[in-house]
Amino acid sequence: MLYQIHEWQRSFLGPLSYFAQASASMLNDNSSPFAQLPGAQRMAAGYELMHRLGKDYEKPEFGIHSAQAHGHEIAVIERVALEKPFCQLKRFKRFSDDPQTIEKMKGDPVVLVVAPLSGHHATLLRDTVRTLLGDHKVYITDWVDARMVPADEGTFSLDDYVAYVEDFIRHIGAESLHVISVCQPTVPVLAAVSLMAARGEPVPRSMTMMGGPIDPRSNPTSVNNLATERPLSWFQGNVIHTVPGNYPGSGREVYPGFLQHAGFIAMNPNRHLSSHWDFYQDLVRGDLDDAASHRKFYDEYNAVLDMPARYYFDTIATVFQQFLLPRGLWDVNGERVTPSAITGSALLTIEGELDDISGLGQTESAHDLCSGIPAKRRQHKVIEGAGHFGIFSGRRWRETVYPQVRDFIRTFDRTA
Repeated sequence: MLYQIHEWQRSFLGPLSYFAQASASMLNDNSSPFAQLPGAQRMAAGYELMHRLGKDYEKPEFGIHSAQAHGHEIAVIERVALEKPFCQLKRFKRFSDDPQTIEKMKGDPVVLVVAPLSGHHATLLRDTVRTLLGDHKVYITDWVDARMVPADEGTFSLDDYVAYVEDFIRHIGAESLHVISVCQPTVPVLAAVSLMAARGEPVPRSMTMMGGPIDPRSNPTSVNNLATERPLSWFQGNVIHTVPGNYPGSGREVYPGFLQHAGFIAMNPNRHLSSHWDFYQDLVRGDLDDAASHRKFYDEYNAVLDMPARYYFDTIATVFQQFLLPRGLWDVNGERVTPSAITGSALLTIEGELDDISGLGQTESAHDLCSGIPAKRRQHKVIEGAGHFGIFSGRRWRETVYPQVRDFIRTFDRTA
């Protein structure tokens, strides 16, 4: 019922948001007589703020059409390499008309970026992908909003997530692949590679795990505590709802994106309130650059997706309540997950010193589990001054983290 109420509210706010947008444009247009009225700039700022608070935020585009590679600007085309009901494997195909650049790009390592299925769209890793394209052939998992998946496609579980990752690795070719997992997918990626290794299948040349809950018992954060302090019945009764009839996934049980977004805001309400007030002030002062930065951030931050309920419950129980992976008790589709079976991959773990999502030590725990990987093929990095997002996006990612990831991948791409 709550989902339906949200849809009614959205239908009510939609026209008001469009009216506010039109009013702001009218008051900002120098050719309009209304723009000459006293206080027009302040009124326009208020209307735009109203528009942004009430509007729908659809899934953003990756929008990566070019990149810098080997000293030249190259064209980039986004393609769907493999499509499944709950995820698209996308490739960012690079093109150049310079023969030397083409030859160099042919020798670049192949990277699969496994994006989180935890509220935001994979486009949150846009900066990660754009940076990687300078030295790599890049694929990414682009998860589908569960409300857009017809109910007759069945459920989606954590076991299914692991199976998807395995299929994507096989499709690209494990022998020449390097896998980068960001946050939540570090767990299913480690499971997928462990299962493949135990079966004797080829495994990726390297795994880079960034800010993920491999062992949430280590330095637990408020996010970890939320999952452990309440039983699964509480989550069922409070956050799981049924997709209403105006979406293709009508009848599917999900953890709705609007509830997740409310949780994101509740973690730092004062910061978001201050940010919106600063946006209003920037508009009044005519500071267009800062206002544009605000729009860019919140266009991404406010765009959320619904998660399948089964997958959400599995993650809460398996990862955050029972700690089955670090305890060596996790079975996926009847197969025991044994990270020590991995011997052919290299392992790099990266943590942010100030990460308030995955605490220090949680990702590093992968080294204890992957005892079959020789010490000389394992590295761990702590990025000073970096929060959760700083290890994969922004200036600190580009200038501090990425060079270490690039060098690690190159090292074990050559040795293979």
